[in-house]
Parts: sequence; structure tokens; C-alpha cells
Amino acid sequence: MPPTHNSDHFGYTWGVTNTLVDPVAAPQENQESTGGTATATKRVLLLKPRGFCAGVVRAIDIVQIALDTFGAPVYVRKEIVHNSYVVNDLAQKGAIFVNELDEVPEGARVIYSAHGVSPAVRQRAKERNLKVIDATCPLVTKVHLEAIKFAKQGYSLVLVGHRDHEEVEGTQGEAPTVTQVVSTPAEVDVLVVPDPDKVAYLTQTTLSLDEAGTMIEALKKKFPNIAGPHAQDICYATENRQTAVKNVAHGADLVLVVGSRNSSNSNRLVEVSMNLGTNSHLIDKAQDIEPRWLEGVATVAITAGASAPEILVQEVVQYLQGKGYGSVEEVEVMPENVRFGLPPEIVQAITPARPAAQA
Repeated sequence: MPPTHNSDHFGYTWGVTNTLVDPVAAPQENQESTGGTATATKRVLLLKPRGFCAGVVRAIDIVQIALDTFGAPVYVRKEIVHNSYVVNDLAQKGAIFVNELDEVPEGARVIYSAHGVSPAVRQRAKERNLKVIDATCPLVTKVHLEAIKFAKQGYSLVLVGHRDHEEVEGTQGEAPTVTQVVSTPAEVDVLVVPDPDKVAYLTQTTLSLDEAGTMIEALKKKFPNIAGPHAQDICYATENRQTAVKNVAHGADLVLVVGSRNSSNSNRLVEVSMNLGTNSHLIDKAQDIEPRWLEGVATVAITAGASAPEILVQEVVQYLQGKGYGSVEEVEVMPENVRFGLPPEIVQAITPARPAAQA
């Protein structure tokens, strides 16, 4: 589904829609009866907010605009966002995804993913004379700046997150000699720092609120004088989607989370639901749904990770309607209207040049 240009903000909309699939248009099975008794109405609860966050929209816009403006190929370091549908779609349009900058021809144009990069990566780009477009999410950049600030002030840094995640690698790279990554309270217990009174913590932006809270509590117990960011590092969209699940999961028999396996925030949504006692599965697309999951299930709640496009959500709705879930209700837990501006490299490229002044 191609994005459509929005001249108001030089952005693109990506399969985003407020229109729900018409339940009447799909086959109905919710009138089945057993022994003459009709079964309970099967229904779908569509959680809102769900899907794309502002950082993901911005990152995808950047790649699309770069392709439109500079032409293919445009190189992208790592997956621009952690969603296979989005990556495959952009690849078909001319984006080339690479793991390392050495795979990019010298002097070519390269885009950094929304998850950010370390100073070492930026230095390598300079050495190869690459034309860089930075699609790092501004909320990730905020954490990078906090890491730099604390390191300059002489703090030992504790970064709460998952070691193999690109965001964590980038943040740790801002101050690698003073930063330790922890993922569990047990790892906090064995932390050793030069000065226990000079410690600061930061967190990956896509952790679950409960997970981050537990880790911060453990850190404060071990280091009573530990410093932290002025505002929490957990992304607003991560928090909002988790809050929506917490508000709706108790009224559902099953929670389906649309998102890719390597999406941290999508996995956290599954965990939030499971921790509340409601069965949940992570799916990339409707075809991933196993029929046995729906056995005895009257109410299915659907949400989507921050990098999952709405078109995939609607395909899941259509699939469930075909299985007799005729009632589709959107449940808005909170409004969400956040947008981030484009980086200067893109703004300059798409801004018409001013005519030369008349003599």
C-alpha cells in the first residue's frame, strides 16, 4: 500500500485509517447454535492508540522522501523500523538495507535507523565520506544526550535494557567505558562501580513500564543516591499502548499483538497481557493466527506495536470477521497526537530554492 504525500507537513501517511472494516461485509458465524442455544456474540475490540508512533512515521517518511528526492538506491543501516512488512515494502521501492556501513559504497547516501547509532558508527560514516540522513527517533536522541551529560559529570552509568537491541548498542556507545547494561534485578545485585554515590541510570525507550519500574526500584535499593533522567525514558507510545492493553485485557479472552518478532515494544505488549492473566500472541500478519487460539474465545482484543502498519491490523480484523467475530468496536483509551519534524538534511532537500534577488 503506497504512502500518500501530505504537503502540509512534507510527510506521508502509511496505511493509517480510522475506518473499521464493515462487520456486515464478512461472513457471519456468530449465530451458531449448539443444542438449540445460540452462542455468545463473538466480538473484536480494537485498542486505540495502536500501531505507528511519531518516531516510526518520521523514519518511514524519511526513507520514502529520500527515494522520491534522490532516487534509488538509498542505503539504510539496519532495519529502518522493526517490522518486516515495512522493510520489504521499502526494499521493493529501492531502499537497500545493510548491517554495517562497510557494505555501503563510498560516498553514497545512507540513512540511520530510528533506533540510533553510536559515535563509532558516525565516525565510520565520515571516514567513508557517506552522505548521512539521520532518522534516529528524537526520544532515543534524548537518551543519548542524557548519557553524554552524565558521563561528562563523572557518573558511572547503568543502562536498563536488552543488550542485543540496536537502541541499547547506540546509547551505550556514547559512553562505553562507564556504561553497564542490565536486564534483570539479579544483574543489578552484582553491579560493581568505582563510586556507589556517583551512579546514574537510563532506560531503553521500549521497555514495559512494569519491567522498568522493577529495575529502577532495584537500582535505588542498591544505590540510594542514584541519579536519573528528569523525565522517564520510556517512549510515550510504548507507555500508551501498554496502558491500553492494561485497560482492556481483563475484558478479553485473547489479545493479539500485531508486530514483528524483533520489535521490542511489540513483545512487551504480549508480556503485559500475559502478566494480567489474558492469553496473548504476537503475530506478523493475519495468516499467523492459529485456529486453535480461537477455541472458546468470545472476545478478541487487537493492538499493534509502534512499528506495525494499520493495514496489517485491518487484515486481522477481516480474518476474524470471517471466523464469525461480527462485532467490531474501537476502544480509545487515550488520545494520541504527536508528530516529530523531519531532519534538516531532508527539509533542505525538499524545500524549493528561493529565486535569486533582483539586482
